[in-house]
Amino acid sequence: MAAEQDPEARAAARPLLTDLYQATMALGYWRAGRARDAAEFELFFRRCPFGGAFALAAGLRDCVRFLRAFRLRDADVQFLASVLPPDTDPAFFEHLRALDCSEVTVRALPEGSLAFPGVPLLQVSGPLLVVQLLETPLLCLVSYASLVATNAARLRLIAGPEKRLLEMGLRRAQGPDGGLTASTYSYLGGSEVPPDPMLAPAAGEGPGVDLAAKAQVWLEQVCAHLGLGVQEPHPGERAAFVAYALAFPRAFQGLLDTYSVWRSGLPNFLAVALALGELGYRAVGVRLDSGDLLQQAQEIRKVFRAAAAQFQVPWLESVLIVVSNNIDEEALARLAQEGSEVNVIGIGTSVVTCPQQPSLGGVYKLVAVGGQPRMKLTEDPEKQTLPGSKAAFRLLGSDGSPLMDMLQLAEEPVPQAGQELRVWPPGAQEPCTVRPAQVEPLLRLCLQQGQLCEPLPSLAESRALAQLSLSRLSPEHRRLRSPAQYQVVLSERLQALVNSLCAGQSP
Repeated sequence: MAAEQDPEARAAARPLLTDLYQATMALGYWRAGRARDAAEFELFFRRCPFGGAFALAAGLRDCVRFLRAFRLRDADVQFLASVLPPDTDPAFFEHLRALDCSEVTVRALPEGSLAFPGVPLLQVSGPLLVVQLLETPLLCLVSYASLVATNAARLRLIAGPEKRLLEMGLRRAQGPDGGLTASTYSYLGGSEVPPDPMLAPAAGEGPGVDLAAKAQVWLEQVCAHLGLGVQEPHPGERAAFVAYALAFPRAFQGLLDTYSVWRSGLPNFLAVALALGELGYRAVGVRLDSGDLLQQAQEIRKVFRAAAAQFQVPWLESVLIVVSNNIDEEALARLAQEGSEVNVIGIGTSVVTCPQQPSLGGVYKLVAVGGQPRMKLTEDPEKQTLPGSKAAFRLLGSDGSPLMDMLQLAEEPVPQAGQELRVWPPGAQEPCTVRPAQVEPLLRLCLQQGQLCEPLPSLAESRALAQLSLSRLSPEHRRLRSPAQYQVVLSERLQALVNSLCAGQSP
């Protein structure tokens, strides 16, 4: 298949990233002679994460790579033979060896799109046995990616557009796969990707200069300015700063709190930064990783301004102040408040582990077999599924903001802008009417009979879509505490089908 030429395809997941349950279901379908029945599943979630009113769809790139590379190896089949009943017909395992996704079709929300409860993130159709086997890996690939992207989007909304956010969570993630996935989809949601003692001048003209010696000269002036003894700043820390500056003279930054921010880190940074400045380079910034980050940032900015005036180096006033250290939503809101001198905020644990809600709660449910709608009936209304192959549309107001999403049967006419629509909100006893100024189809055909229908957008393009989508969402739905719940409504025909199946009638 095409995946053989895609070196990234193997990185997404392997076919046995699944539960034994899926293999037993596949065996059941095969024994019943239903392995090749045409079937359709939908992947969706029932509640928005983190108590909010929106989610961001993510993980589609990994899903497509997984599907295009899907093929059980001999070792995979041998393992399944060892865990399934010993009397399993060998022909079943031969069937598994021949499986791929060449008959699978996927419609999906584009990565970075707003997603709401009940609206499919993926619609997966194909032979029943194959699409059943896809349940666990697709849920795994979509749920965590969407959760992290949504989490990062919330953090971006709290920080506002001016503060830079850096994802720093790899060391806190649940293993390398989780870490890399978190880095990818936190970027989609709104985080950013971070950018001999002789040093030649930045202009490239003139002899090299001993940076360590020059920093020592500046240290005496800095300590006099700060009222410190020249022996107080730690020499080992200063040597580390010099080594970093020699390696990255145009990107020098210093972690100030290894020993003491005020007696060591700050004076050592200023000495090296001023030595670099004399050679035509400008230090990038400082980082704080402990203590009262907001207060320290205020005081450090005052020192920078005073030193800029004292040593006549205006650029020093605007050196970036970066902070990190177990920053959650509450701490982020404080650091991002008006008047804060913090420029860049590094977030690790809170973005990659999603401590407020460690799982999206995604589900993958059968909605049609052999062209006939299927519905899960249960006493818990929240767990009932919506039957049939469906289309999804976003209804927009005249200002372009989303009013609601509408689900309808796939065969129904496409709703038009300006058309009066009778729709059923969840749990309503009567329909209501809405006249959208604009209508957007939500689900795009991305894989048809195993073939990619159009190039997947780059991660940067998906990130841009996420930011645009969030900007169009109304403030009532975008707010993070007690948001207004966004409505997902049903067309009259879909509601009628639900009612008839609930009443035990054939569609």
